[in-house]
Amino acid sequence: MPASQPRSRARDRNNVLNRAEFLSLNQPLKGNQESRSSSRKQSGQAGAAGAQNSNPKERRQSQQLPEEDCMQLNPSFKGIAFNSLLAIDICMSKRLGVCANRASSWGGARSMINLLGITGHGIPWIAGTLICLVKSSTLAGQEVLMNLLLALLLDIMIVAGLQKLAKRKGPYDVNPGLLDYLTMDTYAFPAGHASRAAMLSKFFLNHLVLAIPLRILLVLWALCVGFSRVMIGRHHITDVLSGFVFGYLQFRLVELIWMSSNTCQMLISIW
Repeated sequence: MPASQPRSRARDRNNVLNRAEFLSLNQPLKGNQESRSSSRKQSGQAGAAGAQNSNPKERRQSQQLPEEDCMQLNPSFKGIAFNSLLAIDICMSKRLGVCANRASSWGGARSMINLLGITGHGIPWIAGTLICLVKSSTLAGQEVLMNLLLALLLDIMIVAGLQKLAKRKGPYDVNPGLLDYLTMDTYAFPAGHASRAAMLSKFFLNHLVLAIPLRILLVLWALCVGFSRVMIGRHHITDVLSGFVFGYLQFRLVELIWMSSNTCQMLISIW
């Protein structure tokens, strides 16, 4: 025992951590531990309070986000079908735009296709109808011409309004001509030339006595005018098809509001 005590004292003296300047390293930091524990408690309480406050919002987001993700990752069948048809329409319209510019495959026939399109323009038809109305001397002829003028004006207004609402551009960057600006035919949907050609062909077939060859030529003219707008890159295929549909609907509208001979004579006298 007496020999072990000096040895233990010698060990304590030789131990560096037992010196006065290193004693603080052997003692636990009570203040720091208390501050850490208090900060942990406060942060835990704040986190719990925040979780309680944000629980309704998080629950709403958890209810909404999966639905939105599902809508984006699993689109409806109607959306897939619509996008597929739209892609096919754009692709086919670009392929059929063989006269869109001079460098196209049929660029040399662009002038002839434009001339065919002018035959379905509204300004020449309105001017021709007014000239025929002035020279007409029969009541039946004046009645037909006045209703034809009404149909042409309705066509311009309806197509211009629909184009302003849709604001769809054509498959190619083709600037509208002067006559297009006069009739406000600056957008693609629906095709004004197609609607006018369909309305005029149906109007003439219903109110004029024509031979069968002339009837066939009239229908072919309407089809050629409509699809010539696709060839020069001004309209898509669906624009032309919808133009044909609107043209027929315009004809039905004119038939419903058909002006009688007395009404036409009154308007002519005022004019």
